[in-house]
Amino acid sequence: MSLFHYLRALHGIITRELFRFVHQRERFISALVRPLLWLFIFAAGFRSTLGVAIIPPYETYILYEVYITPGLVAMIQLFNGMQSSLSMVYDREMGSMRILLVSPLPRWFLLVCKLLAGTLVSVAQAYAFLAVAWLYGIQAPPEGYLGLVPALLLTGLMLGSLGLLLSSFIKQLENFAGVMNFVIFPMFFLSTALYPAWKIQESSELLYRLAQYNPFSQAVELVRFALYGQFAAYPAIYVAVALMLFLTAAIVGYNPSKGMMQRKAGPQ
Repeated sequence: MSLFHYLRALHGIITRELFRFVHQRERFISALVRPLLWLFIFAAGFRSTLGVAIIPPYETYILYEVYITPGLVAMIQLFNGMQSSLSMVYDREMGSMRILLVSPLPRWFLLVCKLLAGTLVSVAQAYAFLAVAWLYGIQAPPEGYLGLVPALLLTGLMLGSLGLLLSSFIKQLENFAGVMNFVIFPMFFLSTALYPAWKIQESSELLYRLAQYNPFSQAVELVRFALYGQFAAYPAIYVAVALMLFLTAAIVGYNPSKGMMQRKAGPQ
């Protein structure tokens, strides 16, 4: 296989995912409605707690809506990663990935292409949400919107690889919804997306520790710093390590000779 074949496969998978996203308007609308509801309705219930300390090094007090915006951006990527995995389960059994996975191209390369395509879709959804938030009056520094791109790519790849790992364990679509809820809600609520870490620590030291170990918390912090023109080294390293672990496990899981696909072979 030549470089041309690899590039052609990459282009084809990404193009197909982008076209699917464009034509599935309901998917785009639902991806925006969910965080907007949290921003406009949930945050309104916390207006009595407007004195929420933002992350260092700012050490200032900001509106609660401003604080949770990065967390909602990360939430978009979390749900998109799970949604991409759901489509992966379908495509693997009935769609294009069923054919691609038996092609001469390495399976790991095809999985990475699928992961990259889903991440690009999540980045587009995140910026669409930020555009609506900007009209609402929640605005970040101009350099923050540019510096946010690598942070969104890294967090999107990490969350997408987690979804890819889950899809390697699941053979039937009807089983995926329950697994998604079992993963999404603990990761989201047990994070710093809605509350600062020090606020969680005041409530429970155990919850604080769990939130610190939660990869989604580190993804939120990476996005939060990047959106306001800062680079957070520790969250970036943590997310990168989690990405490598999840992606490696997903590739092994999709290996017919070693992973879960072989173990679950047979009648369903």
